[in-house]
Amino acid sequence: MVPHRFTAGLEQAAEQQPADPSEELARHPAAASAGDAALAAEFATDDTFHALRVEPYLLATAAAHPGLGDILRGLADRTAATHLVLVHGDVSPKNILVGPAGPVLLDAECAWYGDPAFDLAFCVNHLLLKSLVVPGCRADLLRSARALTEEYVRCVDWEPRPALDARAASLLPALLLARVDGKSPVEYLTDERHRRFVRTMASSLLRAPAPTVADVLDSWAAELGPSTELGDRPWPMTDATGVG
Repeated sequence: MVPHRFTAGLEQAAEQQPADPSEELARHPAAASAGDAALAAEFATDDTFHALRVEPYLLATAAAHPGLGDILRGLADRTAATHLVLVHGDVSPKNILVGPAGPVLLDAECAWYGDPAFDLAFCVNHLLLKSLVVPGCRADLLRSARALTEEYVRCVDWEPRPALDARAASLLPALLLARVDGKSPVEYLTDERHRRFVRTMASSLLRAPAPTVADVLDSWAAELGPSTELGDRPWPMTDATGVG
C-alpha cells in the first residue's frame, strides 16, 4: 500500500501540469519534502531500501563484476549515506499511471528519505533498456528520457542542480548493469546481444563517468544508432568484461 504521506505529496505535485507526461512525472514531492524532519523520521527506512534496492542492484552486481566492484560499492555507499528528500524507489513505467489530474505512482514499498538521484536514474534506466528492445519506439523513448531528465533537474531547489545530475549520471550505468547481472534482471531483455550491449555501455560509463544524465543519453543514442533492428549494428560479440 502506498503510504498516505507519499500519496499526499504526489497529489500536491500534480497540481501544475506540463504538456509532456514525462515532464509531469518529474514534478513529484521531492522539493516539498526537502528539509522536513518529520518526514525524514517517518521514512527512515534505510534497512528496507538496502534490502530491496542497494543489495540486489548495486552490491550483487559488484559481486558479479569484480573488476567494477570498487566503483559499484562506492556508489552503494554514497547512495545509502545521502538523505535529502522523499524517494519513491520504484519509478518504472509499469508503476506509472497517467490520469487527468497528473501521474499516479504505484507500489511505494521502497519509499525512503534518501537520494533523489536514485528515482531519476531508475526511471531513465528503464526507458533506455526499452529503447534497446523496442526499436520502433526508440526515438519516443529517448525523447521521454530527455524530457524527464531536463524537467527533473530544472525542478531541483534543495541542492545544486549539477550535484544531483552528476550523482544520477554515475548511478545510471550501475542500474543498467544491475538489470542484466544483478538479482533483479528485467524480464524483457532476453536477447544475448542486448545484454552484451548493456554490459559494454555500462562498464564503459562506470569507468569513465559522464558529468550529466544528458551525456549518458547522448552516449547511449550514439552507440545504439537509429531505429533499426539489433542485427543491423556491428557491435562486438565480446562485452567489456571479456565474456563472449
